[in-house]
This record gives sequence, C-alpha cells and structure tokens, in this order.
Amino acid sequence: MSNKVVISGINTSTLPKLSNEDILSLMKKVKAGDELARDAFVIANLRLVLSVVQRFGGKADKADDMFQVGCVGLMKAIDNFDETLNVRFSTYAVPMIIGEIRRFLRDNNSVRVSRSLRDIAYKSLQAKEVLSKDNFNEPTIDDIAKYLNVPAKTINFALDAISDTISLSDPVYSDGSDTIELQDQITDLKDSDESLYEKIAIKDAIKKLTPREREILLLRYYVGKTQMEVSEEVGISQAQVSRLEKNALKAIKEKIE
Repeated sequence: MSNKVVISGINTSTLPKLSNEDILSLMKKVKAGDELARDAFVIANLRLVLSVVQRFGGKADKADDMFQVGCVGLMKAIDNFDETLNVRFSTYAVPMIIGEIRRFLRDNNSVRVSRSLRDIAYKSLQAKEVLSKDNFNEPTIDDIAKYLNVPAKTINFALDAISDTISLSDPVYSDGSDTIELQDQITDLKDSDESLYEKIAIKDAIKKLTPREREILLLRYYVGKTQMEVSEEVGISQAQVSRLEKNALKAIKEKIE
C-alpha cells in the first residue's frame, strides 16, 4: 500500500474518509452526548492530525509523540467546536492541533530550564512591569534585583535562560484560582485610539463578508494555506479562491479607508 503510514501503532490507510456532510452529521450526535459518535469522530479525523504532524518534518524522531499530542488537540477541538459558525471543523481544529504540538516541542526542548530559574525570570518580568508603571522609566537589571532582593547576576542568567523558550501563554502568577499569563502583562504601545478604531472597522467589515469569503481568509491568513490547498479544502477552483480572496480584501480595505 503506497498510502500506508503506521504511526503510534495506527495504520492510516485503514482510516475512514468522511465527506463534510458526514462530519457535520456525526458532530451533531457528538454534541448530543453520543460517546460512540465521539469515538467515531476522533477516528475519522486522525488523518487531520497526521497531516499536521507531517508539517514538522524535521522532528521525525518525535513523530509518534507529536501524533499522540496532536490527538489531544483534536479532542479539545471537538469539545469546543461550535457547528453553528458555518466553518469547517478542519479549519477550526488545525490551529488547535498545531498549538498542542508546539507546546509539546517547546516543553520537551533539549535545553531545559529549571523551575526555580523560570520562576525568577517570570517574577523579574512582572517586577519590570510594576517598576515601569511606578517610575515611568525602563528599569535596569539592578533596579529589578533590588526590588526582588535577588542578585543582579541571577536575574540576568534567568532572563537569558528563558529568552528562547518563553511563551506568551506561560503563567506569570497564580493565586490558586486565577492565572495571569505573560501576554496579560504586556502592553501594546501601538494600541492607540486610532488603531482601536481600525480594528473595530476591520471586524465589522469581516462580518459583512459572505461565509465562503470568511472561510477563505481564515484558511489563507490564519491557518496559512496556499490558494491551491484552500481550493482543495473548500471544493472550488484555485481561480475562484483567488477571486473571492481579492474581493474580500478589497471590501475590507474600502471599509477602513
């Protein structure tokens, strides 16, 4: 079998292929609480996980692990998918599967940073934010060290250690119930009134696009697919994809100008 791929003990050539209509029908049963339908839905979408794993071609030695982690992302996507949004399940699931795999690769990086060092780094970032607000100036490493009562050399080392591995979704602080992530501590200096109005205008313009135009823009600019891949996904020609994409972008541009 030329299409045979065995990964995590699964022969992918034996996996079922369902039409979009079959997937929607099965999803309705899943949302109704049918556990058998849920199991069938997971199996029917394992090819989707495999397609994502194959994007990380340079990590072939971790393919089985990535596949298993990707299945976790798939099940999360199933639990959170809203079938009323008129978006294909694959369009919604792929970014979630990619996110799970990326977190796995990051957390299992060969360069590991101790928990205590990461804690110091996160506290340093939080202290930097506090000192910046209090003094209206960018604090130095010495300022942060004094604030935390930690040697400046340790602060430097901790920040350097996480510089390549930190994620915006990493926790900075937790009181046991609410968790503050790093992205919650970052201020966007470009988020002025002008840019805010522009974001509102863009969101309003996107709402006025047709469902097909919204799906194409999502696939092209969020998922990152080529026009050829999009045409295969939505079942129309590449020329039609190109035309709908241009029309959608033109409509958004006219709305915000």
